[in-house]
Amino acid sequence: MSVLSAAFLVGATPLTAHAAATPAPGWELKETGVTARLRGLSPVSRDVVWASGSEGTVLRTVDGGRTWLDVSPPGTDGLQFRDVEAFDARRAVVLSIGEGADSRIYRTEDGGRTWSQTFTNDEPRAFYDCVAFFDKRHGLAMSDPVDGRFRILATEDGGRSWQVLPAGGMPEALPGEAGFAASGQCLVTSGGRDVWLASGGAERSRVFHSRDRGRTWTVADTPIPAADPARGVFAVAFRDARHGVAVGGDYRPDQASPSAAAVSGDGGATWKAAATPPPAYRSGVTWLPHTPFAAIAVGPSGSDVTYTGGRTWRTFDTGSFDTVACTRDLSCWASGEQGRVARLTLGHHRLPASS
Repeated sequence: MSVLSAAFLVGATPLTAHAAATPAPGWELKETGVTARLRGLSPVSRDVVWASGSEGTVLRTVDGGRTWLDVSPPGTDGLQFRDVEAFDARRAVVLSIGEGADSRIYRTEDGGRTWSQTFTNDEPRAFYDCVAFFDKRHGLAMSDPVDGRFRILATEDGGRSWQVLPAGGMPEALPGEAGFAASGQCLVTSGGRDVWLASGGAERSRVFHSRDRGRTWTVADTPIPAADPARGVFAVAFRDARHGVAVGGDYRPDQASPSAAAVSGDGGATWKAAATPPPAYRSGVTWLPHTPFAAIAVGPSGSDVTYTGGRTWRTFDTGSFDTVACTRDLSCWASGEQGRVARLTLGHHRLPASS
């Protein structure tokens, strides 16, 4: 068992009674040299991390954040790269959002020295929000509804080519329903076939689930408030095919966000409101590696940790971040406005390697 696992896990029970004894998490900021808002984040390991965001920005580090290289695709200054999915230090896919041809996908195989534009949206009503991969070959991207249903794009060759999937297996969208391109986590996978899609903006906030890589879907309501274009589920994370957490709220800073988190123990078929949710809107969430009950949520007003599988949360930092992600070798990262990127620490020590 790793040192981190021991810190967050005691036997097979949630750390409710032990949370006070665990090392306090914190963020160690890394200087990126940019001012872009980095809503896309894809850490591969404790050394290799990719980030993407406004002004066509794509960054990469291979030394744990000590130095960052701007590897942005040329001629993309006007694009918003809201999501990035990296496979290793050389191969990555980035998604730009927007109506019509602004929704694009680029792929690199040489660490960002050169890029191929592998998808350009030709449907003026489509607006792509997020991209996610099951493995190095199979992935999906999702668009806000077209003709009353969310649109799903699929690749089977690592993002070199993409095809729109038939819409027949997708439940009808509610009036006003859409995804939120806030953190690259409105579409997430677990394992080789399960994928979830988060929504808001409509009368109810919902999470869609597919067990067959996006061909057919079911959908469930969540207790996170919606009924407004600014409210809903902004991010979901599943540590396996059954256990998930969802976060969101109202992204407007002058609006309250009660019930900003929910949990599921049945693959997203049902959701229960967190007993003690984060105190404000949160846009990103991730499970801590190798720990069944610990997760981190982030948003513009702070970061929160749960040791109880998402049922109770407590704030540990008040800095602004948009998204958060962890690697299997016990490295967790967050990114956000003004080029902010940070690495998670416990107490005064960086997260240790697995032992």
